[in-house]
Amino acid sequence: MKILLTGANGYIGQRLLPVLLEQGHTVHCCVRNRKRFDGPVHERLEIIEVDFLDPAPAATFPTDLDVAYFLIHSMSSKGDFASKEATTALNFSKLVQATQCRQIIYLSGIVNEKELSDHLSSRFEVEKILRNGKVPVTVLRAGIIVGSGSASFEIIRDLVEKLPVMIAPKWLNTLCQPISIRNVVQFLAGVIGKENTYNHDFDIGGPEVLSYKQMLLKFAEVRKLRRYIWTVPIMTPKLSSYWLYFITSTSYHLAQNLVDSMKINVICRPNDLAADLGIEILSYKTAVEMAFNRIEQNMVVSSWKDAFSSFDTNPGLMDYVEVPKFGCFTDEKSRTLQGNEAEVLDRIWSIGGNRGWYYGTPLWKIRGHLDKMVGGVGLRRGRTHPHEISPGDSLDFWRVLIADRAGKRLLLFAEMKLPGEAWLEFNITEKDGAWVLSQTATFRPRGLWGRVYWYLVLPFHFFIFNGMIDGLVK
Repeated sequence: MKILLTGANGYIGQRLLPVLLEQGHTVHCCVRNRKRFDGPVHERLEIIEVDFLDPAPAATFPTDLDVAYFLIHSMSSKGDFASKEATTALNFSKLVQATQCRQIIYLSGIVNEKELSDHLSSRFEVEKILRNGKVPVTVLRAGIIVGSGSASFEIIRDLVEKLPVMIAPKWLNTLCQPISIRNVVQFLAGVIGKENTYNHDFDIGGPEVLSYKQMLLKFAEVRKLRRYIWTVPIMTPKLSSYWLYFITSTSYHLAQNLVDSMKINVICRPNDLAADLGIEILSYKTAVEMAFNRIEQNMVVSSWKDAFSSFDTNPGLMDYVEVPKFGCFTDEKSRTLQGNEAEVLDRIWSIGGNRGWYYGTPLWKIRGHLDKMVGGVGLRRGRTHPHEISPGDSLDFWRVLIADRAGKRLLLFAEMKLPGEAWLEFNITEKDGAWVLSQTATFRPRGLWGRVYWYLVLPFHFFIFNGMIDGLVK
């Protein structure tokens, strides 16, 4: 079949794509910027560059489409995410209606309560928009998705591993029905072409109904940690959002929306879809154990933290990979390598995350804490893989723009709060028969305060950047 996959760079899309290719389908991946696409090279895979937020998206879909997935989500972005989701759904629907598509598959949220959060209301509104078209829609409604790199998994992991004792908001007593990412992908792939699912919606969840508190404690059991949790009724939604924001790797905007959603029970209505598709539903603890197995094997396929919308990254950022030369401050360092360029390149590709920055890592952490306090991303995003980097990945408070291992070049763009824009570049080149590592920090100030900021941090740069490049070449 010919399949259209929106959200191909997203957490779910990256997991679903290889499954669709393995099943023999031809897949047309929709991305906002093809330079960011890090999927497999395959003869049955094509890229369509389209921004569904554009009032008139400049894209043409193959007319002989069979199935189209709508996996676009705006919950973690700034502003009115509901209107953004409605706009993307309308534009997607218009483009799909012009094809011969026979089925739309949409991953939504569980909406069985009378009062819904803004997030769930938005998901339900998207369902209505998609159903207004002529193409039959299959809706899969999921609650908490558990898998390596998922937002819920990483937030729970942060809470459990950082806090032996938690004084937590009362919404930790809210009930939900978590589901493994493996099962979600099985459902998404399994309903393709199933006419008995057309114009129907199905709740998908795991076998257990758990409170968020129980999820935290079961997670701790898997990690062999003893944790104590008391819930209190005095935490306002704003305090709860700050609680999540400062302890976990989430952005404040996502924390607000999560807190709003976590006050609503998300429990599945019973159905026979899993049995019809032959899917074995995994327990919560099994899902957590499988997620950690993938982490330990460095096999995390996708992470919510790499999605541009998760931290309000400019989606057009990848178009600006040329570092400006005029009106900028630069700090340039270089070292001649003693025939160990491959080892140095390995160190560059392992920078950040648990490995640190090779010099002054406590100072980097302090900078991350300061950034977090003023609403920035801080250092908690880490990195998805300890040794591999791809364009578009998040790397602590940097975003990877270029990761050209063959060309021995890594270019990072700062997503911390700054009075200007900053780049950090590593390059290994051959000069006069010897390999030379060049390390360049570039800062383009914004206004007078940007210039003051550069001179204030200049003394720290002397030690940090010299120490970093020395640490890389040793």
